Amino acid sequence: MLNVQLDEDQGIAILEPDGELSKEDFETASRLIDPYIEEHDALNGIMIHVRTFPGWDSFSSLVAHLKFVKEHHQKVARIAFATDSPIGGIAAKIAPHFVNAEIKRFAFDEFEAARTWIVGGT
Repeated sequence: MLNVQLDEDQGIAILEPDGELSKEDFETASRLIDPYIEEHDALNGIMIHVRTFPGWDSFSSLVAHLKFVKEHHQKVARIAFATDSPIGGIAAKIAPHFVNAEIKRFAFDEFEAARTWIVGGT
């Protein structure tokens, strides 16, 4: 399951996986995020906040994840990985090859620092 919170005041989508990710999780995230992007033309950022990455429940879930990234990466200024999972570091190094957003990794407990960075802080 993917919990999605949209902070409309700050223009931040917070994604918090809780168990393996499904195709429906990414469809739900799109339904919540897309109207904001249509109205404001972009998001300041997306924060992925998870202690350890749970993986996907199927190959179609992975494909849905990649489709989500493809459809949204040009409309997101910054992506913060707030995680203690080793995959966060890997993703932060690989993702710049596929997305336009600026990317930074934070520890799981650095939620507020990640939020501040997304909205233009240091």
